Amino acid sequence: MATITEPADSAATTRRTQPKKLRKNEISLTANIVLNVVFLIAVALILIPFFLLVTVSLTDNDTLIQEGYRFIPSLWSTEAYSFLFQSPRLVRDAYMVTIIVTVVGTFGHVLLGALVGYALTKTKMPGHTFFTVFVFFTMLFNGGLVSTYIINTQFLGFRNAFRGLILPLMFNVWHVLILRTYFATAIPASIEESAKIDGANDLRIFFQIVVPLSKPVLATIGLFAALIYWNDWFQSLLYITEPRMYSLQFVMLQTLRQIEMMQRLLTMGAPGDVIDRLRDLPQESVRFAMVVVSIGPIIFAYPFFQRYFVKGVTIGALKG
Repeated sequence: MATITEPADSAATTRRTQPKKLRKNEISLTANIVLNVVFLIAVALILIPFFLLVTVSLTDNDTLIQEGYRFIPSLWSTEAYSFLFQSPRLVRDAYMVTIIVTVVGTFGHVLLGALVGYALTKTKMPGHTFFTVFVFFTMLFNGGLVSTYIINTQFLGFRNAFRGLILPLMFNVWHVLILRTYFATAIPASIEESAKIDGANDLRIFFQIVVPLSKPVLATIGLFAALIYWNDWFQSLLYITEPRMYSLQFVMLQTLRQIEMMQRLLTMGAPGDVIDRLRDLPQESVRFAMVVVSIGPIIFAYPFFQRYFVKGVTIGALKG
């Protein structure tokens, strides 16, 4: 009796109709499409307001008052930027001061935090408990603004000096906790033990082994520190009296106060010629131009940290 054999093409068709088995950590095509749509929407929600911010800063002030905020204004104008850069030397000096303070302060912030965090992981270190309590104590209590100001100006010479803009922000206990947690959980103890057997001391282990293995968390703390230094204006308010040493954010703050004063003069009834000059100032669009000028450079720093950012925050904050 002859047997009926199934054609080869029929077996191949059966295999094609069967659902593909997903490998481990693999998502389906539908889920991939949904996630991409969600991410595109999230990116749009971030970029669209920023695009609106730029266009409003380039809108004629009278047009902005009459028509409101628009992505494509009927009349473009760079008057707001002309007002901000009416003293180009002041803005240039503010940029230089802020860049120097941000670069030097970020490096010192990361180095000091990493050294303290690494030391706190050594439970056998003499005085470990005391130093741990001492560091954590500063999260709860501080000396107060008045005493801090007196010490920094009368004894440490912070007035009109770069150290007055850098040192007060160089140590952050929360960042030290993130670094300590990362060092304690992500750096194998066996590596350090092997290095000590080969004759390496603690400093050599830290700089040649721990630091290269800690790039994610160091980049993350570096980004946090850069944002803190770039956005700081309070230290300039406390310790700086010379205009050439004002930070960029403090210059923008002064400009905003000038605009508010001009608005008060208009409402209080200034002389006619003064009112005419005040009305010509781009009081609305200049606010948006200030934001663009102040955040423009720092947004370019994020791509350099992005590859380490998520991993550094996750490991440093959640493990342990």
